[in-house]
Amino acid sequence: QAHLEESGGGSVQAGDSLTLSCVVSGGMFSRYAMGWFRQASGTEREFVSTISWSSASIRNADSVKGRFTTYRDNDKNTVYQQMNNLKPEDTAVYECAANLSWSDCEKEYDYWGQGTKVTVYS
Repeated sequence: QAHLEESGGGSVQAGDSLTLSCVVSGGMFSRYAMGWFRQASGTEREFVSTISWSSASIRNADSVKGRFTTYRDNDKNTVYQQMNNLKPEDTAVYECAANLSWSDCEKEYDYWGQGTKVTVYS
């Protein structure tokens, strides 16, 4: 049973940057594909990015391409989401998730964190 904990959220101005972290414990992090999802108030959860266990495969949602970078450190059991040039529409609760299969579908993920809130002011 893996436990995921996100950190790094906060309130920033448009154009600023944030880096989210997600630490995984209680599981075999190096075998997990990791995903980032987000949910804005009143909306459905949406896919943001996913990275395979080896970092060989990374996929980003069109809405964040060129601005968000996902990477991981298997020695630290941590996956990161570097977010640059943040926009007000990026405001959401960001959740990380773990799964043995690389996927952009939330239903494929077995383990979830509680989320970290990001607010971007214009």
